[in-house]
Amino acid sequence: MPDKSNDRRTAPRVALVLAADVTELPSGARLRGRTSDVSRRGCYVDLLNPIPTGSTISVKLTHEEEVFEAAGRVVYSSTGLGMGIAFDLPLPAAQSAILYRWLAEVTSNQPT
Repeated sequence: MPDKSNDRRTAPRVALVLAADVTELPSGARLRGRTSDVSRRGCYVDLLNPIPTGSTISVKLTHEEEVFEAAGRVVYSSTGLGMGIAFDLPLPAAQSAILYRWLAEVTSNQPT
């Protein structure tokens, strides 16, 4: 069982698989992956060669025909696995609305 004392998350995560396009700033390097979980404050992106911890990024998440975009930073990176991303807050209202709706859809469909 994971050590909860090391869990610094400030928002609950939801298992949600989305297409993820991540651009490292300022180099412009682009990577494609997928999320495994998402929260109101960030996400985890599965990638074999993730961007280093501390890097500034922009991320674009796609669900069906809808796109969520945010600036952020890599808060941890594990070669061969992926990286945790924290979104720059506050998110623009239109982007927050998209993200919050996706999260609500997933949580409302989970069995109680």
